[in-house]
Amino acid sequence: MGTPEFPDLGKHCSVEDCKQIDFLPFTCDRCHLVYCLEHRSYIKHHCPQADKTDVTVVICPLCAKGVRLIPDEDPNITWEKHVNTECDPSNYAKVTKKKKCPVPGCREVLTFSNIIKCRDCIIDHCLKHRFGPDHKCPGPKKPDSGFPFMGLLSLSRKEESKPNRAPATSSSKWAASFLNAASTVRASAEASMTKLSSEISQKWQSARDGVELNNSSSSSSGSSGQVEECPHCGAKFSLVTTLVEHVEKVHQRNNQSRVLKMSIDVCPRCSKGFRDPVALVEHVERDHGGTSKA
Repeated sequence: MGTPEFPDLGKHCSVEDCKQIDFLPFTCDRCHLVYCLEHRSYIKHHCPQADKTDVTVVICPLCAKGVRLIPDEDPNITWEKHVNTECDPSNYAKVTKKKKCPVPGCREVLTFSNIIKCRDCIIDHCLKHRFGPDHKCPGPKKPDSGFPFMGLLSLSRKEESKPNRAPATSSSKWAASFLNAASTVRASAEASMTKLSSEISQKWQSARDGVELNNSSSSSSGSSGQVEECPHCGAKFSLVTTLVEHVEKVHQRNNQSRVLKMSIDVCPRCSKGFRDPVALVEHVERDHGGTSKA
């Protein structure tokens, strides 16, 4: 069949009563035979293997799951396998029950296109009741109020003073130890600042005294070649005024920066830094409910 240039051009239909030559034949993907345009479908040429790859799914009335029927297997056997292995009746309510708007009297089914979550009560509603007054929104939930820090501290002290009672809880012990540590740090910082400020005032007074002595003895000493030495770094200067300027520019500025420099306490839960220990205690009490567990 065909022409000398195209010897394989065209094929006959495989149906016995047809045998029509078709230059654009169709090959069945089940029986792999060639058919014409009229007999290309499974029904027209009565394909014996048409149902080999068909997918038939039956919905189980007990669990609402799909059960695929195997072509070469009895449907009853497939059904028995499903009932004995993966059938779960509790899944039926989850699948069939549709989520509805919680407003009394509203039967609107909530889908992906008509569902709105309230920002205050965090509950899904339909479009009709999306605003707070429409669904009687109670407002945002108030966070659990943390226990009073000082009250807990006094309670823990009372419990420690009474040996007959049970020991204090771990949270109260931690609160007491944390407050004591914060008080100690603050006291040490204040003491160091006071000591440093007194040293600065003494050095400054000594430098001023040196200036006054230099002014009083300038007429008598003249340029005697006396060398003034810095009490902080040991630098030597020929004039007292130069020494005073050196102390003011270098050491007084450094001492002021040291006074302003304070230790930073870090929250054990969120790693947030605080300069004042009392502010750290208030932060733990307000934001973490008085607990240091990370």
